[in-house]
Order: sequence, then C-alpha cells, then structure tokens
Amino acid sequence: MSIQKEHPFAEFVKILGKGKKGSRPLTQDEAYRAMSMILADQVEPIQLGAFLMLMRIKEETPEELAGFVLAARESFISPSHAVQIDLDWSSYAGKRRHLPWFLLSTLLLAENGVRIFMHGAGGHTEGRIYTQNVLKYIGLQPASSIEESLLQIEQNNFSYLSLEYICPKLHEMINLRPLMGLRSPVHTLVRLLNPLNASHAIQGIFHPSYRQVHQKAALLLHQPSIAVLKGEGGETERNPDMDCLVQSVKDNQLLEEHWPSLFSRRHVKSENLDPAMLSQLWRGEIKDEFAEATVIGTAAIALKQIGRSDTQDQAHELASHYWSNRSPDNF
Repeated sequence: MSIQKEHPFAEFVKILGKGKKGSRPLTQDEAYRAMSMILADQVEPIQLGAFLMLMRIKEETPEELAGFVLAARESFISPSHAVQIDLDWSSYAGKRRHLPWFLLSTLLLAENGVRIFMHGAGGHTEGRIYTQNVLKYIGLQPASSIEESLLQIEQNNFSYLSLEYICPKLHEMINLRPLMGLRSPVHTLVRLLNPLNASHAIQGIFHPSYRQVHQKAALLLHQPSIAVLKGEGGETERNPDMDCLVQSVKDNQLLEEHWPSLFSRRHVKSENLDPAMLSQLWRGEIKDEFAEATVIGTAAIALKQIGRSDTQDQAHELASHYWSNRSPDNF
C-alpha cells in the first residue's frame, strides 16, 4: 500500500491542533497563506471545518487577522474607477434588542457630505434584524456590485453592498454558522476588510476583548484611521445608556477614549421592533429620546474619528446640529 502524501493545508491544521503544549497561533504569513488557499478552493471541506473551529476555540490574534485580511483583499475585483470613500462601515452582527438606529447615523453623515461605504451580510444568525433587509424601509436599495456601489456613493454619499458581491467565498463561510453552531474567524475578519480603501473606518464588536484585537490588527494593516467600539448587539452603534470605550488607530498610534453615557437611567427596551419606525423617526413623525440619542451619539463618534470635530463636546454639538437640520424627505 502506498503512503498518501500529506495535503499542503494540513500544515496549518497541525499548527493549531497539536494540543495544549504543541499548538501555537499562526504567524501573519502563515495566516495569509492559509486564507489564500481557502479562498482559492484548495482546501477540503473537512479541513476547512477543522481549521475554523480550532481558530474559534483559541480566538484570533491580531497577526492572524491581518494575514487573513491581506489574503482576502487580494481576491477582490478592482473597480474600474476610483471614488474617494471617507468612511468604511461594517454591518455583520444584526440587531436583536433594538432597531438598527445606526442606519440613521450613516444617513445623517451622508446628508452632510461624508461618503460612506457599508458592507455586511444577513441571515447567518436566527432572530436578528439585518441591515440589508431594512434598507427598503428608508427608501434605499442595496447595491449588487462594486460598480453600482460607487455610483450610489457618487449620487447619495452612501451605499450598502453585501459580502456575497465582494468575496463570495467569505460569504459562503460566514453562512456556515447555522451548520457549525458557532461563529468563526470570518465574522471577525470581514469587519476589517475595508474593500474600497476608505481613509477612515468604524467598527462595532460584541465581545469587549475583541476591541483591542481589531485595533492592533488595523495597525498591522497600516489602516490610517479606525475606531472600534463595543456596539449595541455587536453592530457599530453607541448605546446612549452606557459608557462607551472607543479604541482607535490614528497616525500609527493606538489610542483609547471614554465616551460617557448620555442618560442617568437606562431606558426600558421597546417591544416594538417595526423597521418602519426608522423613517418615521427621521421624518419627525414619532419621538423617541433613546433612538435620537443613539443616532446622534453614534454619529458623534464617527465625526470625531474622521476629524470634523476635535473634542467630544464639539462632535455632539455638530451631530445634534445635523439632526436638527436634517431634510425630512431625503430618505
């Protein structure tokens, strides 16, 4: 009987799975090579499952994330023309306890000249409200290609594009969650993709320990400006009832800043999660102090990160001014 030659990808499974004493994290180069093989369909399904779950057990290092992201970026189709994007905004978690009020934050910024590219995925976790499914309630349609996204941004300063049109293989992998029962490194790395090379990025995470991992990975990726916060439900959304720690990268420096809660008492969670309330709030047809504070507070963090305001107070004042002077019929 001939001895079967070891599969090239087995190297990476062995590194992660040699037990408590023998295993170790991947280097950035190893992570890059592993993800390059995955995206090129050079990996057997059983190897992919083992790799993703071994990574899930140990959790990703900044070096691993940076390697994964670099490999993913090489797989993107380059757009036919360049458009300067001000803010990359990832939206992958979905909302469960509250409506995605952060969408109104992005529209508020877009209305005031900030060019935003939002990317995400939906449907991989049951019982959540995903961005791509609620855009229609504010009169917007998701794009179906990079080129269409660029056109939408040139016209309206905002576009949402699903991961399936950016990197189909990553989209396929993120949708393994119902099969695996667990999230995988894909849920983390997609937030760092910045597919259109925006000058600034903002990300929400759910588990606080990942905030610093994202921050350090962004530094390894030479992202000039990025803000990472523990967002409500894991989305990029500030909860105004709670203190918010923002960990960021600016000019190759790791920074952190505490944003205090905007209310002395927490609000009772609304039982009504009707997405139609997004447009109703924008048009002034309903009042909701929690929702308005969420929209303004989230926009304020973004405004400070992109350099439109120097201090938290200035950022809040500017975001409040934008909100008070919004055009009700725009969305």
